[in-house]
Amino acid sequence: MITAYYAFVDENNYVTEVIPGKEGPIEGLTPEEYYGNLQGQKCLRTSITGQFRGCYAGIGYFYDETKDEFIAPPSVPFPFPSQRA
Repeated sequence: MITAYYAFVDENNYVTEVIPGKEGPIEGLTPEEYYGNLQGQKCLRTSITGQFRGCYAGIGYFYDETKDEFIAPPSVPFPFPSQRA
């Protein structure tokens, strides 16, 4: 049963993928270790409710190791049609 979500981060701590997964141990490993080994990247639990690591991680988010939190990328304003060149 899927009850948790996990984010994969690259060598620069940017989220590359988020997957649903199991909450408890898998084959004697923590889910972070198990999924991280499968993907070949650091794997960290995230939460839709923000219960883990500040907020739900999304692709492009940054993982701050010091704060142990995911940080959303800065917003880029999209111009309205009347503002486009």
